[in-house]
Amino acid sequence: MKTQAQMERTPIVVPQRRIAAPLAVALLVFASGVISGLADDGSGATVASTPQLSGPLISVLETPQWLNTKPLQPEDLREKVVLVNFWTYSCINSLRPLPNLKGWAAKYKDAGLVVIGVHTPEFSFERDPTNVSNALHQLQVTFPVAIDSNFRIWNAFGNKYWPAQYFIDKRGQIRDHHFGEGNYGESEHFIQELLKENGAAGSDLSTLRISGDGVEAGPSGDVESPETYIGYRLTERFASPERLAHDSQRAYSPPVRPALNQWGLGGSWNDGPESAVLQTAPGKIVFRFHSRDLHLVLGPTKDGKPIRFKVSVEGSAPGDNCGSDCAVDGTGKVQEPRLYQLIRQKDQIEDRTFEIEFLDPGVQVFAFTFG
Repeated sequence: MKTQAQMERTPIVVPQRRIAAPLAVALLVFASGVISGLADDGSGATVASTPQLSGPLISVLETPQWLNTKPLQPEDLREKVVLVNFWTYSCINSLRPLPNLKGWAAKYKDAGLVVIGVHTPEFSFERDPTNVSNALHQLQVTFPVAIDSNFRIWNAFGNKYWPAQYFIDKRGQIRDHHFGEGNYGESEHFIQELLKENGAAGSDLSTLRISGDGVEAGPSGDVESPETYIGYRLTERFASPERLAHDSQRAYSPPVRPALNQWGLGGSWNDGPESAVLQTAPGKIVFRFHSRDLHLVLGPTKDGKPIRFKVSVEGSAPGDNCGSDCAVDGTGKVQEPRLYQLIRQKDQIEDRTFEIEFLDPGVQVFAFTFG
């Protein structure tokens, strides 16, 4: 889980759940009010009708840009149970809950559940709706997704985390929330409770048992490497002999014997606040890690040209330990800005040195994540 302020992700978090209904209403009134309808009683006076959609939920409907749907209207959500999921498509913690979200959207659609993704970006390339649309296609996400590049919906909910799920009842009130990954069975049971309150009968009360593939697979239980940013604004544990220069080209030497979770550059790079860009090829990045999976958020050249790469672990091709985005000989290509799974170890997990060499200039390197 990552906060906007701290920019931290952890693979699994202890859930914060079960906002009681009265407290939920009080929080909504305090934060942004409950939107109530007004009706004419025939005498020219107005009387309050049944409360409808909450302020935060109204903010979702007011977003001008949607993917996978036409703009949703209040009538699309009235008397519906709504699950709002905040995510960003290059975040591994946002990707791993997707199998359950997709499963719930399909399983409970006819019972009255509407799943809405709110895509609030972390990196600049995630602000481009075309990139988000391409990611939805690759990830086979078909439920509605609101584009929230200006954080308007995020702020209306008072949200601070990727990922975050908000469970909203048929009256438009937030009844529950969950921050981070995990606890899918508990979340599904709460969805069933809300649907039952809404009059749904004969629903399947079993819970889904889903194992994701590739980047959507759950994390291992042996992760000792933290998310590590390459841009100087948030980077840590840089171990090349040369000092990391800000916003200027510099030649670097990779660390010879990096300690666990240290990393370094090799070749000519320009390190900016959110990413490093290779100036001349070849160039490399070295990282000493401990986890089953190693991911790297990468982008092609700024004008979209693909970048060839080759990865190794302990100086050798990964073989059967290759991830879904490289071949057994370690070769691969960066063709769009996203998270790339480069290593999935089948062998015993231990400290290992990862290296990626880029064979073309202009690659953009944002962050390592692990699982």
